[in-house]
Parts: sequence; structure tokens; C-alpha cells
Amino acid sequence: MSLFLLGLFFILMFIGIPIAASLGIAVVTTVLLFTDVPINIVTQSMYSSMNSFLMVAVPLFILAGIIMEEGGVADRIFDFSKSMVGWMTGGLGHVNIIASLIFAGMAGSSVADIASTGRIQINAMVKNKYTLEYATALTLITSMLATIIPPSILMIIAASTAGVSISAALVGGLVPGVIISILFMVYNHYYCKKHNLGERIKFDINDLKVKFIKAMPALLAPIILLVGILIGYFTPTEAAAIAVFYMLFISLFVYKDITFRQLPDIFFRTAKLSGTILFIAVTAKPASWVFEYDGLPSRVASFIGNISDSPFIIMTLLFIFLVIVGMFMDATAAIFILVPIIMPTVHAVGIDPVFFVVFLVILLSFGLITPPIGICLYAVCNITGLKLERVTKSTMPWIYFTFAILFVFVLIPELITEPLKWFGF
Repeated sequence: MSLFLLGLFFILMFIGIPIAASLGIAVVTTVLLFTDVPINIVTQSMYSSMNSFLMVAVPLFILAGIIMEEGGVADRIFDFSKSMVGWMTGGLGHVNIIASLIFAGMAGSSVADIASTGRIQINAMVKNKYTLEYATALTLITSMLATIIPPSILMIIAASTAGVSISAALVGGLVPGVIISILFMVYNHYYCKKHNLGERIKFDINDLKVKFIKAMPALLAPIILLVGILIGYFTPTEAAAIAVFYMLFISLFVYKDITFRQLPDIFFRTAKLSGTILFIAVTAKPASWVFEYDGLPSRVASFIGNISDSPFIIMTLLFIFLVIVGMFMDATAAIFILVPIIMPTVHAVGIDPVFFVVFLVILLSFGLITPPIGICLYAVCNITGLKLERVTKSTMPWIYFTFAILFVFVLIPELITEPLKWFGF
């Protein structure tokens, strides 16, 4: 029953039917063919998936990201980052990484990161004697930070689906995101020095002060959100609402890069993008019910348990599996389909469920930048006009390097679990 649902879903998806529609058709067909359960169980399950206070955070963070994109926030962040680290070897590469790291603390979406700062970063790097291919590859690889650093939309979805603390999962992505950023900067320094890429920008303390003051309203946003979530002053959903109002305020009244006339279009774009993501959530809920009805999670747990009871071996197998899944499947759909199936195995072998959720999102964020269906990969191709083959070729060294970094979290899970204890989770 479960295999029929998954098989039909993949067939429909690969012939070009949208993911949510493919999943919905597969669910309804499976229920009709294999059960005597009334078909209204599907609609009831779909309704219950959206009747959730936690899921309200998703469209709110999407709205906040679009306001940042239109409201000049990205420009100020980039200018500040340029003044801060542009003087180093590989300086504008470091700027690219730092800007993506800061923007990640507000946007929660890798696609939003590329859409808002991507063109600025690539153009600036090319003007300073970096190759277009290298600038594109670096912009692509750093976009995954927005899916890891809180407040990550995928992290909220994954934690909600897995039934673990959303606040803990969000905080769990902070340290890995910073570690990945630092290692990216190390590799960027090495690569630029070896290939003599880029020009250094003269360090000017006065310029840094000016750019910092201009960027201060934007820089306060991730601090407000993260501190508020950490101390428990507001929930992730409330944090999303605060992010929207704060971004509206600084974009309308501080930076003044948007007007009230632009708001209807911003709200329309938010509704369209939110509908795309949440429609997948709506159809994934009854799919999860089918898996439970068929006993698939317990069968998978039993099968993997017979392979080994070692958490390291299980995580290594899941690492390989999730990397492959991320390459061929939309990250949101993968979360809704796989988490209910895999979580019993995670509990059975004693893996920390919050660690697994963070680990899952990090690996699926890797899938956003890899061929054949990486959303961010196609986004940078659209921005630069480069062919997919050229972007993929230039990104491969970064992909190998990032793959090695991600496996470190399998070898040393404490990099994720220990910081959670520091923050009281």
C-alpha cells in the first residue's frame, strides 16, 4: 500500500505534475484502491494539518523575507559586510558568506537569500576580478545557510512534523551554521590565494562606522528574534509576526525603500509562495496517515534495526540516504513524507530527535544546491545567465567540501547536541 503510494507519487511527479497535486492524487487513489475507509478521512486529515498555530509561522517568515528583499535590507547588510571583511584575501568572497549568514538570521529561506542578495554579491565580485563562475558557485553554496540558521522555515516545518520543540530545533541549527560559515571562509581564503582571485578593498574604519550605523536597524532583527526565542519571551510563530512588523517599520519609515502602494503586491507574492509550500503540507498529512495505517514506519524501524543498533552506523546510512533524497526531491515534500517514516527508527536506536531534525534539515539544504533539481541552482542560473552545466562544474569543489563538512556532524553529533544544553534545551 505504502509502496504503491510512493511509486505513483514519483511517477506523477516525474511526468511533470506539480508535487502537491501528485501527492494528493497518489493518496486518494491509494485510499480508494486499498482500504474501505471513507474518503472523507483524507479531507479531515488535510484540514487538521492546517489547523495549527505553529504552521502560521511559515507564511509570516516568507512575508518578512519578501519585505527584506524589497525594502533595502539586503543592500545595507552587504555594504556593512563589505566594509568589515572586504580587505582580506578573498575579501568579497568573505563578504558573500557573512552577508548570507546575517541575512539567514532574518529570512529563513535559501531561495530568498539568492533572490535578495545574489545579484548584488555576484556583480560586486565580478567587478573586483573574481570569475563569474566562482562568484556564482560561492553565492549558490552560501545560500544553504539560510535554511540552517534560525529562523529557518524548513526547520520549523521539520520540527512540527517530528513533534519536537521548534525552539530547540531552531537553536540547534545556530552552531552548525556558524561552523559551516567559518569553514567556508577558510576554503574561500585558500582558493582565492591559490588562484590569485579578487582585489582587496582598503580598510577604512570611518566607512565601517558609517555602514554599521546604516545597517544597524537590519542587524537588530536577527538579534531580537534569536534572543526572544532563547529566553522564551515569544514562540517561533510570535517571532515571525514580530519579524514582519519590524521589517515593515524599517523598510517603510527608516530606509524608505518601499511604499504603501507596493504592499498589495508583496502580500500577493507571499500568498502565492506560501500556498505552494502549504499545499504540499496539506496533501502530505493524509499520506502520513496512509503510512501509519499500513504500518510502514514500524517496518522501516524493524528493517534498519536488524542492520545495526549502532547510532553511528544508522546515522551514516541515513546520511547517504538523505543526501540522495535531497538531490531528487523537494525539501518540503521530503520532510512531510520521510519524517513520519524515519522517526520511529530514530527513537528506537536512541538518537536524539532534535539532533536528527537539525541533521535532516542541514542535509536537505544541501539538496537545494545540487543537481538535478536544486531550486537554488536554477535560481543562480537565472540570475547570471550561465548554463546549468557551467554552474554545476564550478560548484563541484564546493559541493565536495560541503559534503565532507556535513559528515563531520555524523562523526561528532555533540556539535549539535551540546550547544542545546548551553541554552537550556
